Amino acid sequence: MLVPDHVPPSMPQFPQHFGRRLARWVLRLAGWRLAGEIPDLPRAVMIGAPHSSWWDGVWGLLMKVAIGADVSFMAKRELFVGPLGWLLRRLGGIPIERSATHGVVEQMTARLRTQPKLWVGIAPEGTRKHVDRWKTGFWHIARAAGVPIVPVYFHYPERTIGFGPALWPGDDMEADLAALRAFYAPFKGRNRGTV
Repeated sequence: MLVPDHVPPSMPQFPQHFGRRLARWVLRLAGWRLAGEIPDLPRAVMIGAPHSSWWDGVWGLLMKVAIGADVSFMAKRELFVGPLGWLLRRLGGIPIERSATHGVVEQMTARLRTQPKLWVGIAPEGTRKHVDRWKTGFWHIARAAGVPIVPVYFHYPERTIGFGPALWPGDDMEADLAALRAFYAPFKGRNRGTV
C-alpha cells in the first residue's frame, strides 16, 4: 500500500488537516510507501530500526503525519532547541537526557499506564551508529506498563516503512530481543542494517 488514509480506530490519531495532505504528497513524490498491518491497539511501545541516518526521523515523521497517527516519540534533548524544538514537540516529541536516563523508564511507564490512548516511539539502538547491543529501556517500559512492542522498520532499498506483528514482552527479555532482532534482519537502513 502506498499510504493509507486512516489508522485503526483504537490507535491515537489526529484529525485531517493541510499538513497531512502535504506529508502524503511529499512521500508519494519521494517514492515512500507503508507496508504491513498497523495493529489496532490503544497503547503500545513502537520501536523503529535500523536507525542509521537522520533521514529516518524525516521519513518517519512524514509518514506519521500522513496517516494521522498521533505517536509520541523519544529523542535526544539537544534536538529540542529553537524552531525545530517547537516543531518536534508539536509532532509529539519527548526530549530525553541521554546521559541521565535515570527515571525515563518509570516516567514513560506511568504515562502509558494512565493515558487511555498512547503510542510511544523509541529507537532501540539509541544512536545512528552501529551498536552490538540494543538499549533495553523500551522492553522494560512495555513490560512494566503491560503493553505490546510494535516493531517498525525502515527499508531504504525499497523505500518502505513497515509494521511487524506486535510482541507482548514475556518473562525472558533476551528471548524477546532475539526475536525482534531476527525480525529486523532482512531490512537495510540508509547506511546499514541492524545485525
